[in-house]
Amino acid sequence: MIAADYLKRIAVWSHELTGPEFEAARAGIIEKSFKANEFICMRGDEFEYWTGVVTGLVRIGTISHAGKAVTFTGLTAGAWFGEGSVLKNEARRYDAVALRDTRLALMDRATFHWLFENSVAFNRFLVAQLNERVGQFMGLLEYGRMLDATARVARCIATLFNPILYPDVTPHLEITQEEIGALSGMSRQNANQCLKALEKEGLLRLEYGGLAIVDLERLRHYGE
Repeated sequence: MIAADYLKRIAVWSHELTGPEFEAARAGIIEKSFKANEFICMRGDEFEYWTGVVTGLVRIGTISHAGKAVTFTGLTAGAWFGEGSVLKNEARRYDAVALRDTRLALMDRATFHWLFENSVAFNRFLVAQLNERVGQFMGLLEYGRMLDATARVARCIATLFNPILYPDVTPHLEITQEEIGALSGMSRQNANQCLKALEKEGLLRLEYGGLAIVDLERLRHYGE
């Protein structure tokens, strides 16, 4: 059982739970660490956990039959994912890979379903999360088909600053250019060129170990 203060720190959804709900959540969560480039789960796996990112960075995507890698989204600390697969009791439809050393909180299926059946606050969080996720993926589909490389990088970075999906994010994002390339579906060199272009336009600032956001709204709408 994880500590109460620790659960409140890693899971914003826990703040509104009642006493019994909070204790059930504590009892149903374990933690596990993954090395950089290690698979957390693969498409087709029966991975029976709702998953939170405690530290690190996770790429959600898949590989086509032709061997082309497709990235759906990246997940930073504070993000929770996999509720759809747990709700539907189905195999995962994507790969989840740790892009750097990553620590995850894993809630077992039984606890998740108990909260789903008994907690109004938990259900409110899930509805908000699913709504944001649908909007995010609609945006990803749009910019993946219609925008150039610089705009894709801008939108990719902007998605990591959604306060509902990523509540722990700060204006400084610890992320490498290689990781941005992986999330944007391009090489590190191309990602570097795009980042320099965005910095020149005053939308972000490249810093040691990551970047700082200067104009989030312009990043979100870049290329329109």
